[in-house]
This record gives sequence, C-alpha cells and structure tokens, in this order.
Amino acid sequence: MINLFLTTIEDALHQSRATIKRYYRQRIIVESKADASPVTEADRTVESQIRQIISQRHPEHGIIGEEHGSNQSLADYKWVIDPIDGTKSFISGMPTFGTLIALTYHERPKLGVIDMPILDERWIGTIGEKTTLNGETCSVSTVTQLAQATLYCTEPDMFNAAQLDKFENLSRLVYLRRFGGDCYCYGLLASGQIDLVVEGSLHYYDIMALIPVVEGAGGIITDWEGKELADGWGGLVVAAATPELHQAALDLLNSY
Repeated sequence: MINLFLTTIEDALHQSRATIKRYYRQRIIVESKADASPVTEADRTVESQIRQIISQRHPEHGIIGEEHGSNQSLADYKWVIDPIDGTKSFISGMPTFGTLIALTYHERPKLGVIDMPILDERWIGTIGEKTTLNGETCSVSTVTQLAQATLYCTEPDMFNAAQLDKFENLSRLVYLRRFGGDCYCYGLLASGQIDLVVEGSLHYYDIMALIPVVEGAGGIITDWEGKELADGWGGLVVAAATPELHQAALDLLNSY
C-alpha cells in the first residue's frame, strides 16, 4: 500500500517540480494573505496539480492544502499539502524552499516527503522505516550537548516577544546558530548536518510531512512542552537529533 502512495507522490512531484521551475526567478505577482504571508500563482497552481493527481488516484481520501482548503474531512486517510514551503525564499530567488506532502491515517502522519525542486533533493519518511535522501538511508547526528549543537530557525519573526526571549537564551548556549531554510532545516537535521531546529508560528500543513522524516531518521520532534504535534497545537516546534539534546532544549525553553 505504501508503495502505491509513494508512486502517487512521485508522480505529483514530477509535475510540481516542472511547474515550480517555470516560475522560479521570474517576475511574478506576489499577493498578501490575511495573515500577511505572501502567496503567488505558483503556490496555487502547484497545489491544484497535486490535488488533482491525488483525487484521481485516491478519490476516497481527504485533502488538506495551504492554498485551497480541505475536503472530505471525515476520511480515514488525508493528504496534507504545502505546495511551496518557504514562499519568501521562493520569491527572493533563494533555492531553499520545498514542497511538502504528507499522508495521515486517523490524523497521525504515516508518510512524509520534503522535496527540494531546485536543489534536486528529496527526503522520504515512512513511520516504521528509515528515512531516505534521494534513495539512500540517512540518520541524525549523535550530538547530545547544547554546547556542541548547530541550531537553525527560519526567522526570528516566527516568535512573539516572550518566545523570542526564550529562543535567545537557548541560542546563547549552542555552538552555532543560523537562520533560514524553512523545511530544508528538517531535511538537514534528518541527514545529520545540523542538530536542532526551534521554530514558532507553524501550521498543520507546515509540519505533518516533517514528522515522519525526522522520526524515521532517529530524531525527535514535538512542541515546546514535549507534546506531539497535531491539528490545533500552538505552532511551536522543537526538533532534535537525540533525546538528550531534545530534553536540554525543552529545559531551557521552559525555565524562564
């Protein structure tokens, strides 16, 4: 069954990559959504293409997308789509944006893909299986200490004032802090290139695909209280390479 779903994803991403590359670094109209986040014709077109393929192959499944909402909300299987995760990077000509597709069963993610169309990198995570990068298995680092950890966050604007203070306190104790990356950070974590990702203001469609990728590589991903990420959670995320590093980050984020 998983192979059938993976074929659907691969076919959808083959089409979406071609569409994204047509729009990339072209002069396109950028609009602002109600939350002031940017959206383009590329976002909407890519999601429509992915939804069409899924609907044709799996008409009984539900679909949740960032740009076109949800349908069949009572279905056991639901696909969760973020057509361009990192639209700010996309419209700036930065290649570190990706397409996220997850498949959930009874609201829990079972399959997740991070596809980087410009970088030609694709992480596939399946619950109970090892995460792969371009077909080769990958795993998180063995870092357990904050002082040895490389920490990434997409941007400090993700946090409110109180959250930013906590993030800054954590940042002072790590080996290296960097900003940028969007979903790419979680792929790098799964491959052992970085050790810790701490973010806020994320949505359901931002995170569902990342969970199987991180967990399948041996990592841990929760909210700032150590609770699992599910629809309606507060948008805060801690992803870490090891249980020790994860707990150290949680302790810092909850000690002020």
